[in-house]
Amino acid sequence: MSDNHDLSELDARIVRCRKCPRLIEHCRETARVKRASYRDQAYWGKPVPNFGDPAARLLVVGLAPAAHGANRTGRMFTGDRSGDFLYRAMHRAAFANQAEATSRDDGLVLQDALITAACHCAPPGNKPTGDEMAACATWLDKTFDALPRLRVALCLGKIGLDAMLRLYKRRGWINTMSPYKFGHAAEHDIDGAPTLLCSYHPSQQNTFTGRLTDEMLLNVFRRARKLIGD
Repeated sequence: MSDNHDLSELDARIVRCRKCPRLIEHCRETARVKRASYRDQAYWGKPVPNFGDPAARLLVVGLAPAAHGANRTGRMFTGDRSGDFLYRAMHRAAFANQAEATSRDDGLVLQDALITAACHCAPPGNKPTGDEMAACATWLDKTFDALPRLRVALCLGKIGLDAMLRLYKRRGWINTMSPYKFGHAAEHDIDGAPTLLCSYHPSQQNTFTGRLTDEMLLNVFRRARKLIGD
């Protein structure tokens, strides 16, 4: 069984990871140059660990830290508009104690949920390579194994779904990824494995255009809550 100590040690190992030199250099360079509006802040500038409840029954799988969001603050989906959108829905669905996420010491606590990413470093152009994604898959496997009560994995975007499907394929729960299509609110119930639930990623290109609304994301979290049960 996992406990908080196990997850803390895993997160420490993620932060120390140097498998992908291109990503590490980009994280450091972004932290050195900074965005003008954050020039007085110390950037995190390294792999971003998981964030949430060690007893989580819901795992939220994102793409990667934003260069001036989580790469700055050091916490998943914290300090950018994607995070504002995400945590607002999580708060309304009772997975978070507050809707605001501005820094690692802002008091935000997740309840019955943990957030991870398919790639733990901020990639140039927000596009990790296939080799970089494969290198980070080890951390997704270990995060998955550290959550013995896990019931649902909510995949934010197709990349999040593909990362989880590859994990399920490695475990022998599926033979091929092709039948499991991505779509907003798509749901895949796979024998012996946590249910896969999908949502459009709360990126600005989705939220600013109305492709993803507050109610759409909230409804997915409400569905996750129903699947988890009491």
